[in-house]
Amino acid sequence: MAGRKGPSKGTGGHGRRRLQGRGPTPKAEERIGHPAARRARRAARSQPESSAARVDARSAPRRTPRRGGRPAAADEVVAGRNAVLEALRAAVPATALYVATGLDRDQRVTEALKLAATASLPVLEGSRADLDRLAGGAPHQGLALHAKPYDYTRLDDLLARTAENPEPALLIALDGVTDPHNLGAVARSAAAFGGHGLVLPERRSAGVTAAAWKASAGALARLPVAQVKNLASAVSQCAEAALMVAGLDGRGELALDDLELATGPLLLVVGSEGKGLSRLVAERCDVRVRIDLAGPVESLNASVATGVALAEVARRRRREG
Repeated sequence: MAGRKGPSKGTGGHGRRRLQGRGPTPKAEERIGHPAARRARRAARSQPESSAARVDARSAPRRTPRRGGRPAAADEVVAGRNAVLEALRAAVPATALYVATGLDRDQRVTEALKLAATASLPVLEGSRADLDRLAGGAPHQGLALHAKPYDYTRLDDLLARTAENPEPALLIALDGVTDPHNLGAVARSAAAFGGHGLVLPERRSAGVTAAAWKASAGALARLPVAQVKNLASAVSQCAEAALMVAGLDGRGELALDDLELATGPLLLVVGSEGKGLSRLVAERCDVRVRIDLAGPVESLNASVATGVALAEVARRRRREG
């Protein structure tokens, strides 16, 4: 006759990791390797390229490339332990954190998982081959973050919103600024000096990516951004909405110190550091403004020039009111 079994022993704490939550349980089609996810990928691949919709990284570990192999902004993936951790610290909007199966955890991975849990961000496991496809070949070190596409506003809505503000409108348009760090820095200056929104062209311009979001230090969470097909037409639309248009130009006819338009509704247009304002946009400016420099430097970085100009606008508005 078999004897009675004694009480079962505990794990001594060795199973604590298994008991820790990993955030919300993702849907079947969002899990790497799940049959539902594979079906979603096959269905997406069978659609004509012109009609469709990119496969969301939550349902498939792959990105839709642009010409030249660059990922589309809607499918942006931040790859690598340092990059992912920085994005999570900056609260970059994301849909999922991907972790390679059997990953050796270090301090960065542990903190990334804690930040994801705090943000209620799903944590999905997949093979290294899955993460290779998700990251588009970029080194990921077993960690990748799928950034959420930014929700741009319409220029009509942005102008309507600024019209409701008690203070004069202040918008900033970027003409040919392609560095997302510059975009983020401009957004940070705009938020600091009372800007009401940004206007960006769809082409030949940086968009609101994870890099721009980090550089903005959270300002893009509070500052609306309108994306337009044609910036010159958008400038004309702002002028029709009673905004005066001032373009920053190193060879402008008016010094920033003399910008009396600053106290009224204003659209400040900033060009790229190398090329400046495009011809069609420059032609639609009411005035072109230069920043007089005391030293031998020929020009300022686009984001620095924007910060200087916005500081002067804010100074004049404080004095006025």
